[in-house]
Amino acid sequence: MKSESADLELVAADVKGVRVTRQVSGTKVGGEIESGWKLEGGVLTLSLDCTGLSVNCGAKYTVKVPRDVAITAENDKGLVEATGFTADFSAKAGDMRLSDLSGPHLDLEGRDGTIEGDRISARSVTVASRNGDNELNFVSAPDLVDVRSQDGDVRLGLPEATYAVDTAAKKGDITVDVMKDDTSDHAVRIHTRNGDIVIGKKEAP
Repeated sequence: MKSESADLELVAADVKGVRVTRQVSGTKVGGEIESGWKLEGGVLTLSLDCTGLSVNCGAKYTVKVPRDVAITAENDKGLVEATGFTADFSAKAGDMRLSDLSGPHLDLEGRDGTIEGDRISARSVTVASRNGDNELNFVSAPDLVDVRSQDGDVRLGLPEATYAVDTAAKKGDITVDVMKDDTSDHAVRIHTRNGDIVIGKKEAP
């Protein structure tokens, strides 16, 4: 899935195929506000095109997809929200808000924005972040969490277990509040250039 500028909400649902709804808002003096979507070769492309002398427009697409379908989402300028998927999930976006993702692998690339993940149970999680904070809270101990951040804080909430922890921050404080064991099957690697690293126990609901 590719969104050229509109916000994208992905919802795992008991559906066959893909269902798309959209909300468009904005004001203009002259010109047009146009939005649309197309599905070609298994790639769903969502668009928003605004023209005019004075434009303040936006769009949000809600896409319902079967929960066991592997997802690849790209949104350079907008937000990606996703919840409920049980297969591999990959996203590149400015901001991300994710919840209840339980597929084998979660692969995230952040541009200039925040990445927030709640109730994550993916076994393997990789994050590459340019500018922005990253916060991930897990409901089960992952086999691997690998976060590489240039500028921004990284916070992990992990269930009680032992973890092989590898951290590095050129400019920032590091706080680790989990049991560490270099021989553990649960590996956590977090490296950041500018930003704090906090690894702690997930708080009970």
